[in-house]
Amino acid sequence: MNWKAYIHSNPKILLGKPVIKGTRISVEFILGLFSEGWTEQQIIENYPTLNHESIQAVFAFAAECLKEDVFYTPLLFAEAS
Repeated sequence: MNWKAYIHSNPKILLGKPVIKGTRISVEFILGLFSEGWTEQQIIENYPTLNHESIQAVFAFAAECLKEDVFYTPLLFAEAS
């Protein structure tokens, strides 16, 4: 999945948070909906500018970000204390 076709960052949109292109819907917001128990179908019904591919791109983007130890190593060490 080439997430770059669906997600971008622009300092003029949501202070540069990564968003789905053509929207003001952030990657963070979509991940938050899933963490609250929303299904893909519910998200698409409530945000019709999104589709399966744009949601899949959110996860591809998040997976690539997590490849960097910087994002989660401090959290794991904090929980172990």
